[in-house]
Formats: sequence, C-alpha cells, structure tokens
Amino acid sequence: MRALFLPLDIAVLIALPALSLLAGTGAIPVFGAVAGMGALLILFLLMNVFPGIYRNVTLRVQVLAGGCDLLIAFLVSFNAETALLIYRLVTAETFEDAGLWTSVAVYAITAVIADSICFWNGIIRTYLTSYQLGIKTRVLAALFGLVPVVNIVFLIIIIVKTRGEVVYETKYEAREKPLAENKVCATKYPILLVHGVFFRDSKVLNYWGRVPAALERCGAVIRYGNQQSALSVADSAKELAERIKAVTEELGCEKLNVIAHSKGGLDSRYAISKLGADKYVASLTTINTPHRGCVFVERLYDSFSEKNRLRMAKAYNAAARKIGDKEPDFLSAVADLRESACARFNEEISDSPDVFYRSIGSAAKYAGSGRFPLNVSVPFVRKTDGENDGLVSVTSMEWGSSFQVLRVPGIRGISHADMIDLNREDIRDFDVRGFYIGLVSELRAAGF
Repeated sequence: MRALFLPLDIAVLIALPALSLLAGTGAIPVFGAVAGMGALLILFLLMNVFPGIYRNVTLRVQVLAGGCDLLIAFLVSFNAETALLIYRLVTAETFEDAGLWTSVAVYAITAVIADSICFWNGIIRTYLTSYQLGIKTRVLAALFGLVPVVNIVFLIIIIVKTRGEVVYETKYEAREKPLAENKVCATKYPILLVHGVFFRDSKVLNYWGRVPAALERCGAVIRYGNQQSALSVADSAKELAERIKAVTEELGCEKLNVIAHSKGGLDSRYAISKLGADKYVASLTTINTPHRGCVFVERLYDSFSEKNRLRMAKAYNAAARKIGDKEPDFLSAVADLRESACARFNEEISDSPDVFYRSIGSAAKYAGSGRFPLNVSVPFVRKTDGENDGLVSVTSMEWGSSFQVLRVPGIRGISHADMIDLNREDIRDFDVRGFYIGLVSELRAAGF
C-alpha cells in the first residue's frame, strides 16, 4: 500500500499551497480555491496521522516507515514548490500587481507551515523509532539543520538509512512469522541469559537488544542472570548460582538452559562446577567468552601503576553503585579476564558431566568493524591475541563439545557487541535474531 500512499502524500503537500497561486492568476475562482484547500487540509491531516498502510510489521516499524515517507514527501514537495514559485515569478507580466504578491505570500506561508508539519512529524517519528540512525547521525543532522545543502545531505542520509531499516525489518518479520507460529523456541527448560562485565540487566536498555523479544515470540521463556556489573568471577558466580536456583523455583522447572556472553560464561562455569548449580542447569552455551583469557587485557592491566588502577577502580565503583551495584569490584573483574588468571581458572574448574557445554564465537576484521569502542580495539588486540572480536581472541572462545565461529563476507566482521545485538544494528549477511532463534531451536531439538 505504500506505493499508492506516498505519491498521494506528495500530491497533497504540493497542491495545498499551489491552489493559492492558481487563485492569484485567476485560473480558478477564489471560492473554488478555498473549497479545494478545505478538502486538502483534511487529506493533509490524515496523511500526517496515517502516511501509509504498512502490513505485517511491528508498530515501531510502522511508525518508522511513516516517518520515512513523510520525509520523502517533504523533500520532493519542497523542491517542487520552490520550482513552482520561481516559475510563477518568472512568468509574471508585471511585479506591480498586488494580487501577485498576495498570492505569493499566501503560497509561501502555506508551504512553510505544511512542509514544517510534515518535516517535524517525519523527524520525530524516525528519531524516536530508528535503531539504525545512531547517535552520531542524529546529532550531526541536528547541528547542521540550518546549514543549506548540508542539511539536505543529512536528510537524504536519514531517509536512506530509515528506508533500509524498514525494508530489512519487513523481510525479517516475514522470516520470523512461521517460526513464531510453530513456537520453534519452546524449549523443555527455560532460557537464562547471563550478561558480561560492566553491564547490568535492564528492561530500559536490554543488554541483549532485540534478541529476547524475538525468542519469546517464538515460544521461549526468558529470564536474566541479574548479577552485578563488575565482580570477581567467584563473586559473580555466587550471585548467579543463587539466581539460577531462584528462577527454577519461580518457574517450577527442573533445570535451565544458560546462554552466557563474555565474562558471564566464566561466571556460569564457576557456578555450575563449584557452587552446585549443575543440579539446575541442563546446558551452557557461551558466547564470545574469554575461556583462556585476554593477553591484551593482561598487558593493559600491567601497564598501569597500582595508583592509577586504584583511581580507575574508585571512579567505576562509584558510578556502578549509582546504577544499582551494591559492592562493585572493578579491579577483580578485570584481573580475572587476564590470560594468566584464566589459565589458573581452567586448572581448578572442571566441567560437570551432567551439563551440555558448547561455545560460539565471532571475528571482526578491522577497525571499522562494528561501533565504538570495540571497532577501534580490533587491530590492537590482534597484535597480542590474534584474530578477535574487538576484545576476545577467537582461540580463547572455544569451549565444550562444539564450537562455532561466525564470520561474514566482506570487510565488516562481527564484533563482541554485535553478538548480543547491543547496538541494534542490522548487519549484512548476519541476522542476529535469526541466529539466536536457530540456537535455541537446536536446544529444543536436542531435548533441552
């Protein structure tokens, strides 16, 4: 239906001020112009509420698609209106005709008001609903909004990005629909998602991006680890073990399938092997976990004096307390990610024979892979650790009975943050939601 509505939106936006010019030339009676503008005003209000009809997509994508179409309508109509105004002035027989300037003034005022409403409606819709615009594009577009030519360039960038997002989401929804109808993620045991270091579980800004909602639509029961953002592995594992038991009691289930990212994988292994969580865990899937530690982190840690390490820890711990951590421990969290610490960890921690272990990893390719700051770190980590995701080496990610490394064609790569959809970024050749749906579907097929 978009193919029908967008030209109609453009036509309404152009015709609304154009009637005043036609009335000024005597081409149509003033009464006819007023009646026509009344009808167009109704269509104008409707187009700003319903820019088009967008089927088989979420409400967010419908709002986003409408915003994109309104911006396209604004861009086309603005140029058409400008051309029409220039033509009217060039073809005027005399500039001394008061009727000419009256019609031009009414035209300009009507065009500015109508275009402004359409533009701001579109901008607000896209700014509030787009995942792909990013903060940088939003800020730069706002800063250069009054700079001629540059503002048009940014408007085109916004249109291209949001239109691409609408197309991507429409195709994704079509792929997910049959999977959701068949409840392919309805596993025997619920899913516990365990976050990594320096983050907390939040409903406002979900660490796992769009993944949990997609899994739930496909039948999964989801809960979160809820451990503090920065503790030693042992302390995080203690919180996690308590959480695992509490969730099984809450849901009345025998066990859980744990999917853990980054340091969360180490926390989970410790809880399973040392703290009795093996009785409540059916499977552990680790995502980009530094099972053998990070050489880069070790060298960076050692490069700071104890005084500077304590200063950084004090600053982080103070900030972490403000977001809910009770006893954050920045230094212990970082220290446990070092290669030497993980070597000792692996000597002490043995896998439980009652738990199914598997691991997933990914590889970024260069400093442009992903978003800041993990994109910048890729070449630095490569020097010490080899192929990596911006933080963890691929060789460090492997654990359990199976290991899969995700790579994409071209130069983009998949970063540490991409693997949890932290930035809600659509990556060519990597459907993160589809990947997790497949991952959980495999657990279901395996009887977990």
